Amino acid sequence: MNIMVVDDSLAMRLIVMKTLREAGFDGHDIVQAEDGAKALEAIKSDEPDLVLCDWNMPNMTGPELLQALNEEGINVKFGFVTTEASEEMRAKASELGARFLIAKPFTPETFQEKLGPYLN
Repeated sequence: MNIMVVDDSLAMRLIVMKTLREAGFDGHDIVQAEDGAKALEAIKSDEPDLVLCDWNMPNMTGPELLQALNEEGINVKFGFVTTEASEEMRAKASELGARFLIAKPFTPETFQEKLGPYLN
């Protein structure tokens, strides 16, 4: 399976990828994008099986990316990995079609629980 990690912070992308490996998902191909706009173009050319996306980013936020995918008719499994996790944000994520919202800080166990249904 192909997983895309979208975050404007290289350090956070690396942490997410490390946590994926620690959670037992190291057999998957992982690609990166540094913002929603770059992710959108990459998803259009080579649709991943799962997108793990930050909420707040320059150029195009995570919610804007998911909305653009919806408008393009691209139905990719999509979830947020973000610092903030208010009820309002969780409701917005669900409304846009996100499968999950993982709040930072997270653990390999959190990834196993939330991502397992989509990656096994």
